Amino acid sequence: MLDAVLTDYGRQALSRNDGSFSIVKFALGDDEVNYGIITKYGRQVGAEKIMKNTNVFEALTNQAQALKYKIVSVSNPNLLHLPMLSLSGDANVDSVNSIITLGRNTQKSAVISLQQTIQNETTIDVELRDQTFIVDVPNLFLQLMSNTPSNIDGQQRAQYIIVRSPSENSAGGSTCTFTLSIKTLSDALFTVYGSTTNKSIITTYVRVTGLQSGSVKDISVSLNKSL
Repeated sequence: MLDAVLTDYGRQALSRNDGSFSIVKFALGDDEVNYGIITKYGRQVGAEKIMKNTNVFEALTNQAQALKYKIVSVSNPNLLHLPMLSLSGDANVDSVNSIITLGRNTQKSAVISLQQTIQNETTIDVELRDQTFIVDVPNLFLQLMSNTPSNIDGQQRAQYIIVRSPSENSAGGSTCTFTLSIKTLSDALFTVYGSTTNKSIITTYVRVTGLQSGSVKDISVSLNKSL
């Protein structure tokens, strides 16, 4: 049984009713799969347990929630490890805990860098070297400086398409660099969206996805009214 729905953006495109709506691509995901079962029971038995016991998630119309872990096609039959996105940046970026701290007054922006890294391998497979990244931010609070969002969905999540930096690291990995900036936030926004224990702080998140590798990095962003 196949459960398929259009996302909010797809419905918006369909509602134009001008003949321009056309599905030319699709993506598949394995969000439901617990690959720890493979580690525990081995490839053959583990695969059987996954196929027989894994429930399929209901299709979602919110593209920010659907298909967090997208499946990628790679021709290398001996591939064992996938690349990850490693966070770094300026003084406002806590790369260890993946937290960015911004404020309304003097700490308004942060330079952020995401770099492809890989464990237990010396190089990243050529097919998994990201050429383009999607940066998903809460449009109500944040923006990417010198960039225009390609889409803003019904949940007020803005998507920016960022091309990789020209240079590669020693493993052949790509780097994505951008400047995240806080928008003008009123006291009323902090009252509504501030945490229950401290209305001077709004906590939200930014998600960066590498289009070729499918790697995802979720970054927490703390917006401080006083900074």
